[in-house]
Amino acid sequence: MAVGSGELGTLHPVKGISMAAVSAGIKKPGRLDCVVFSLGDEATVAGVFTTNAFCAAPVTVCKNHLAQAAPRYFVINTGNANAGTGKQGIDNALQVCLEVAELKQLPVAAILPFSTGVIGEQLPVTKIIDAIPHALDNLVEDNWLECARGIMTTDTRPKAASVRVDIGGKPVTITGIAKGAGMIKPNMATMLGYVFTDAAIDKADLQQYLDKSVNASFNRITVDSDTSTNDCCMLAASGASGIVVGADDGRFQAALDKVFIALAQGIVRDAEGATKFITVRVEGGAVPEECLSLAYTVAESPLVKTALFASDPNWGRILAAVGRAGIQNLDIGKVAIYLGDVCIVEAGAVAPGYTEAAGQAVMEKEEITIRIVLGRGDCNDTVWTCDLSHDYVTINAEYRT
Repeated sequence: MAVGSGELGTLHPVKGISMAAVSAGIKKPGRLDCVVFSLGDEATVAGVFTTNAFCAAPVTVCKNHLAQAAPRYFVINTGNANAGTGKQGIDNALQVCLEVAELKQLPVAAILPFSTGVIGEQLPVTKIIDAIPHALDNLVEDNWLECARGIMTTDTRPKAASVRVDIGGKPVTITGIAKGAGMIKPNMATMLGYVFTDAAIDKADLQQYLDKSVNASFNRITVDSDTSTNDCCMLAASGASGIVVGADDGRFQAALDKVFIALAQGIVRDAEGATKFITVRVEGGAVPEECLSLAYTVAESPLVKTALFASDPNWGRILAAVGRAGIQNLDIGKVAIYLGDVCIVEAGAVAPGYTEAAGQAVMEKEEITIRIVLGRGDCNDTVWTCDLSHDYVTINAEYRT
C-alpha cells in the first residue's frame, strides 16, 4: 500500500565496495535476510546510532568496533533485532563478527554487525554463521537491489538512491540503501541505512558530512513517533576513485543530501499501512527549535493522521495541534494554515474564503502539504510523515504472528 511508484532510477556501482544478499532462513526459508558489504583497505567509515537507552547488542558492538579499527565488512541480518538480549546478545553479535574475521584473517573489530526484527529473542547465530561463507563467495560490485531487499522487514518495497556529482571535473558516485516502515522517528539516524561513495574523505570530515545529511533527512521523518532500539546509519568512503573531497565541500554535501532525503522519504512513502505522503512545513518561526517541534506535533497527531487517511478536511484538528505545541506567546492572530494552496485558517479562525469543497479537493490527493505560517520571524523547518490507517494497526497487532 506504499505511496508513489517506488521507481528507484539507476543505482550506480561504487568503486571499492562489493556486496551480497543471501538467505540464512532466520524467519522464513528462502527469504533474503543476510547482507554483507565488503569495504576496501583504504575506506573510511562514519556512523550515527540510536539514542534509545535499550540499544540493541549489535549497536553496542558496532560502536565499540568503530572506535577500535578501520571497518572492512558490514554484516546485516533481518528477522531478529538482537535487542533486549543482555550479555548473551553481545556474545552472539561478536560470534558473527568473529566468523567473518577468521575467514578473512582480520581483527574482529574490523567487522561491524547490524540487526533488525523482533525484539527480545536471541540471535540464531548458527544460521547466520552458516550463511556467511556463501555471502563472502558471492560478493559483487553491483547488487544494490537485492541487498536493499535483504534488509527489509515489514517494508513492502526496497529503498535505494544513487547520484553522481562532478568534483574538480571528475565524477564521484554516491549510492545507498535503507530500510524501515514502522517504529520510525529516528532521532539521530535511520532504522538501518548504508550509504557509500568512491571519494576519498578523511574520517572526521566524513562524520561531519553524515551528521549534516542525517539532520536534513532521517531526523525529519516520523511514521509513529517511536524510536527503534536498532537504528544505525553508516557512511563509507572507499577512496577508490582517487578523488579527494575535503571538508565543507558544498557540491558533495548537496549530492549526499539528495541521496539521504530520497531514502528518508522512501521510508515514509512505504510506512506501514500508509496511503498518503504528507509534508508538514512550518514557516515564520522565531527560532528553528519551535518550527521543528511544531512540525512534529502536527505530523504525529493521531487525530490529524486519521483525518488524512479518511480524506476528511477536518481543519480543526490541525488548528488544535498548533495550539498545543507549546510555542510561548503565540499570537494566533498572525497564524495562517494552508492545505496545499488553500488557506484554511487565518487571524485565529477559518479563512473567509475557505470552502469545504476546496479543502476536500486537497485531501483527496495522495501527496499533501500542510503549511503553517507563524508570523514570528524568519525560521523554517519541514517534517515528512504519513497518514494512520487501519492497516497500520493490523500490521503491528499481528507483528509476531
